[in-house]
Amino acid sequence: MSTTENTDPVRQLRSDARRNRQRILDAAVEVFSEQGVEAQIDDVARRADLGVGTIYRHFPTKEALVTELVRRKFRQFAANAREALTVEGEPFEVLADMLRADAELCARDASLQHALTGAGESAWTHAQAEIDELSGLLGELVGRAQQAGAMRGDIGVDDIPMLMCGVSATMTHTAPGFDWHRHLELVIAMLRGDGHRA
Repeated sequence: MSTTENTDPVRQLRSDARRNRQRILDAAVEVFSEQGVEAQIDDVARRADLGVGTIYRHFPTKEALVTELVRRKFRQFAANAREALTVEGEPFEVLADMLRADAELCARDASLQHALTGAGESAWTHAQAEIDELSGLLGELVGRAQQAGAMRGDIGVDDIPMLMCGVSATMTHTAPGFDWHRHLELVIAMLRGDGHRA
């Protein structure tokens, strides 16, 4: 067993405790998607059909629960990036396919994505390790695409999350003409190298 497995507090939980933790997180996704970050722990407890005390044993504050949702989202994005790094193919197309996969992930819980934008600064601070990991993986993917001359050289790694946040915002609009798929493809087209940029 690896050191990570030995020290991961979630892995050390009993099976029933792990199940309860997952129920809490699943319920939190639904509740925060519906009510935003102003939702309360009591709301999550009712949705999970668990006592409030059980919620607090896993997440001592609402901020801790929101933080875990933020961290989980970045872990999912990082998993997509790690998988993309193993894919053979034209580097920019590999990156573009990863962005499409990330967007589909966001679309499945667009309301939660919108709610998490209202999370306090502390939630993002506590997710810094996951954000840094994702940034490093994105750096490798962007670097490969730029070295191949297939991606604009003036794009930085930090530009990617900013652009994807814009795509995610489109997902919450139902007005005519707001098509996040088109928005995403416009972003990808903008990122593509034109053979003349450094």
